[in-house]
Amino acid sequence: MKKRNPLAIVIAIVLLDVLGIGILIPIIPLLLTDPAYPYYIAGVSASQGLIILGLLTAMYPLMQFFVTPLLGQLSDHVGRRPVLLFCLLGTSFGYVLFALGIVFQSIPLLFLSRAIDGLTGGNISVAQAVIADSTAPEKRAKAFGLMGAAFGIGFIVGPFLGGTLSDPTILSWFNATTPFWFAAILSLINGIFLYFFFAETLATKSTARFSFFQSFINIKKAVESPVLRKLFSTSFLFQSGFSFFTSFFGAYLIYRFAFTQSNIGNFFALVGVFMAITQGVITARAARRFSTPAILSVSLLGVSVTVLAYGLVPYSWMLYLVTPFQAVAMGLTTSNLTSLISRSADSSRQGEVLGINASVQALAQSIPPVVAGFLAAATSPNFPIFVGALLVFLAWVVFITITKQTAKNIVAHVPAAT
Repeated sequence: MKKRNPLAIVIAIVLLDVLGIGILIPIIPLLLTDPAYPYYIAGVSASQGLIILGLLTAMYPLMQFFVTPLLGQLSDHVGRRPVLLFCLLGTSFGYVLFALGIVFQSIPLLFLSRAIDGLTGGNISVAQAVIADSTAPEKRAKAFGLMGAAFGIGFIVGPFLGGTLSDPTILSWFNATTPFWFAAILSLINGIFLYFFFAETLATKSTARFSFFQSFINIKKAVESPVLRKLFSTSFLFQSGFSFFTSFFGAYLIYRFAFTQSNIGNFFALVGVFMAITQGVITARAARRFSTPAILSVSLLGVSVTVLAYGLVPYSWMLYLVTPFQAVAMGLTTSNLTSLISRSADSSRQGEVLGINASVQALAQSIPPVVAGFLAAATSPNFPIFVGALLVFLAWVVFITITKQTAKNIVAHVPAAT
């Protein structure tokens, strides 16, 4: 069969990755925290369910912390195609295991599923490498923009699909396993298309030494570099705080407002819509009018305030009033913080710096859910939200007092194109 431009398959891979994450959002909290849910895991107490929810949420980013740099190196040594194929088949198998875990009420199967999906879900870095391999430098920004659009679409469609396909009031044969069978089939189809239509894009295989501890090396570099240490201290606190918030927000919606899987899915899909508007319209316009440090000095505080507002609103309809402001603040923060980190290094070190950033983010996303689970079990499911708001506020304080001058120097001395 004729090999085609790899961009379409790469976009599909990114879309599936995010879709899979989004599908989980409406279902996992119900499985472990709502005894009234028909598929609630039997024999799990309320406090145990909150702890297990935290551990299960942490499994995916923890595996990504260890494996994502390894997959990137492996793709440099053996090629992009076999690594992507392995990842897609592994992701499909992970979804099957999660569906079986629900059917058999097996917590070990749920954990094994998330571990496998984390181990094989670090393929976005490989997908980015494919774009770098096959796209001319002047067209690369457009290609990465399409990847970002796929990410946004996945975050909109994923929660909606998870809530809809698991709701038997929509179709009688829908249940908690349906979204995972659907995602498994999609991943398998994507793997088949990749096998027949994807031509290898790596021109020269690497002979560099393979490092099994690259994630730890990345964290060490983040701590040792004077400039990076300041930037990553902000990034780590921000990502940690937002992880506290997101890991238990679904449980909070069930606990405080009795949300169903459809309610949760539709709510997160709405968040995704506002995030897409922010990324597609507001971010570019803000960048033309304000400097990156100026935007971050407002947006970081905005994320903290809106997360706190989510935890304080007395009525569910008020959540929808907070959402546009939260999405704008979050969208501006993520895009500008990543841009600032990228601009802290010259063009020859972009891969290294962004790899360090990926490791910092994965670590920041894997620790908070575990801590949040124990905090929620000891107090209530809304307590991790307040901790998240506090940590994001501390990220803002660090940025304002320690990092802002460094950020201004980076913006002043490094061209925006890098």
